[in-house]
Amino acid sequence: MDKNKTLKDYEVQIRECVKCGACQAHCPVYLENRREGDVARGKIALAAALLDKTGVLEKRLRQDISMCLMCGSCVNTCPNSVPTDKIVGAIRREITDNRGLSLLGRGVSTVIGHKPLMKAAIKTGAALSPLLLKEIPASSGLRLRFPVPLMKDRSLPVIPAKNLFDLFPEFIRGDGDKPTVGFFAGCSISFIYPEIGASMIRLLQKMGYSVFLPGSQKCCGIPALSSGDGRLVEKLAEDNVRSFQKYDIEHIITCCASCNGGVREYYSTMKADYGDFTGKVIDFNLFLAEQGFIEEMAELPKWQARTRVTYHDPCHLKTQGITKEPRALLRALPNVEFVEMEGASSCCGLGGTFSVYHYEISKAIGARKIAGLKESGAEMIATACPGCIMQLQDVINHAGLQVKAVHILDLISEALGLTEE
Repeated sequence: MDKNKTLKDYEVQIRECVKCGACQAHCPVYLENRREGDVARGKIALAAALLDKTGVLEKRLRQDISMCLMCGSCVNTCPNSVPTDKIVGAIRREITDNRGLSLLGRGVSTVIGHKPLMKAAIKTGAALSPLLLKEIPASSGLRLRFPVPLMKDRSLPVIPAKNLFDLFPEFIRGDGDKPTVGFFAGCSISFIYPEIGASMIRLLQKMGYSVFLPGSQKCCGIPALSSGDGRLVEKLAEDNVRSFQKYDIEHIITCCASCNGGVREYYSTMKADYGDFTGKVIDFNLFLAEQGFIEEMAELPKWQARTRVTYHDPCHLKTQGITKEPRALLRALPNVEFVEMEGASSCCGLGGTFSVYHYEISKAIGARKIAGLKESGAEMIATACPGCIMQLQDVINHAGLQVKAVHILDLISEALGLTEE
């Protein structure tokens, strides 16, 4: 049985699109290209044509469907809440079922579907990056640049020699009587930004929790979802649900917005019953808010020299309404002077594999955030998604700004001295 919903499963919602065009003002791709095929109502029209057998999976349709970040911005403004992001995902799976994965899609699926291969690829990348990539000034954090035509001069983070699973055992016992919590780290935090995961684990230990970090956890499935590989999404979901069954855990915490969107939001829409799993998944911002952590931070004496920080809303949190908690947390931190920026809720342009297929458009969408960032006068832009960190730092570097993109947990770690030398 197909555990992903098909295009037919969304037929009622597809028919509810009234072509009003409210989505136009909020679609990042449409605002850049101004093409009807790029906006939500255009994609819904294509979906209806496929259902009515009046459309075929021709090259033009496949191109239009690829021009979607699946950010959900259109859904939030649609008067009928038509889930265009999920409908696009269903069309991409149909394309894959009929035409197969693209070369890039096959590469993505091969790596994220095989964790030992992913580990080997990351370690190889860490070893070879000084040879293959060129270093740029480290004023906004050490970054390297791709000198290849596909993503010309894209800046990337330095890959660490050790991943999160090298740094911590599978079970980390807390000091108090509090229950055990699971930690779904995700690929980026596990292998590219392990310091973010380390900060989360150390904070949970400080709060008295025991932490279960299953080594068998896999990718959340968002990259496969973006590529249209439905079968891999199903396998990853089954593996991840199974991975967290070893211990009786109260919560499964994520500190990657995309992973939260995958293992909580998307898994809950699948035909399989993952309710026992998805019901435990919680974004770290909500978890800390529920634990009274924000109030505790607000009671700490403010540092004399604070860093001026603004915030970028990751799409996978914004669409779930998780916008107040990150800001409240930043305002409470003793080492931060928080300032709001214009365009904080606009998409950064990453969109998973979108930024690889359409890097120039992705970069242009991200560049729309620069004006607001400049006006804010912030020294750092914080967010809650490592993918957004990577994309934001790239557009910041291209704009020549002396601003560093960081995770909220980096600032919490600094405030509480959680970093281990």
